[in-house]
Amino acid sequence: MSPSWPISSTRGFRVHCYQTEDATVVECHGKLTIENAPLLRSEAKSVMDQKKRIVLDLKEVPMIDSSGLGTIAGLYVSARTRGLAFELVNANRQIRELFGISKLLTLFEAVGRHGGKMM
Repeated sequence: MSPSWPISSTRGFRVHCYQTEDATVVECHGKLTIENAPLLRSEAKSVMDQKKRIVLDLKEVPMIDSSGLGTIAGLYVSARTRGLAFELVNANRQIRELFGISKLLTLFEAVGRHGGKMM
């Protein structure tokens, strides 16, 4: 793992990206809202081609609004277009419900069923 400093927005949202042996992990800390979605998009895209697998860790994200949801969906499309695997882990109940309501949960269900942490 190579450490990197978390990048913060003015609203207290932070993104911390680091490498593991087989993945790039993008950790989010704070509410993923319209003010913070551009920071996540920018940081995740800047590290997207470093490994064949991107893991978006939402353990420290208490809530997501529609802009955050759109950003995650956009990152998923960007990763898949580049031939990368994109996984979502540690999503809380509110976030899982939002993905379910928007019919995007099916993109990430397999991760939860096969050892991932979204479910």
